[in-house]
Amino acid sequence: MTTDQDAAEAFYRAVVGWNMADAGQPGMRYTILSARDRGMGGLMKLPDEACEKGARPGWVGYIGVPDTDAGAKHIVEAGGSLHMGPDDIPNVGRFAMLADPGGAMFYLLTPFPREDMPPPAEPTTPGLVSWHELYSSIGEEAAFAFYSGQFGWETVELMDMGPMGKYRIFGADGVQMGGMMDKPENIPVSAWGFYINVDGIDAAAERIKANGGQVLMGPHEVPGGSWIVQAMDPQGAAFALVSTTR
Repeated sequence: MTTDQDAAEAFYRAVVGWNMADAGQPGMRYTILSARDRGMGGLMKLPDEACEKGARPGWVGYIGVPDTDAGAKHIVEAGGSLHMGPDDIPNVGRFAMLADPGGAMFYLLTPFPREDMPPPAEPTTPGLVSWHELYSSIGEEAAFAFYSGQFGWETVELMDMGPMGKYRIFGADGVQMGGMMDKPENIPVSAWGFYINVDGIDAAAERIKANGGQVLMGPHEVPGGSWIVQAMDPQGAAFALVSTTR
């Protein structure tokens, strides 16, 4: 969600290489972002009333569930909060926007049945979000207890980061999905961060700077041999890139 849809589309097209197409939703402009031929996200303008209440550009992730209404009810009962919905997205699914007990925002989505549902994409596909990272004001232990209780996520590895606390790699069905950590002081509120696959981290970092964004950290090598940068787009939305090559 952004304050300048045209500028955001131009930036991410140049930096990530996403294909873009209008979703055809009546009454609103919503751009589908595709990694090659696989839709993986969307881009829209922040409503004026949201900006007036303090909303800022940012990325929000979707968690697939079998029943959005029941899932939203359980999340509120577990200490989360409901901010929008549940409601239907025509021809897509039923969704709701919520926050965990620390205030990190996310959506639930129950897709409508369709016969042409594609198989899961390869995790290394360029343009795909392959890592999901939570910075939590209630601490990674309490945050994991909440999410594992709601979605059945499991701990894959718990890494000691010294003064920064623990980094918990989590996953489901044997597949790593991301990590959770205590919120660093330089991050103002609890939030999810998203790592987008690119080919070659150095060239990608240069594209960020050449197109008006900021590289906030990196390039930095992470365990496993991949390289990352954490960055901010020209409208102020934080994002990250990851590559298997420097």
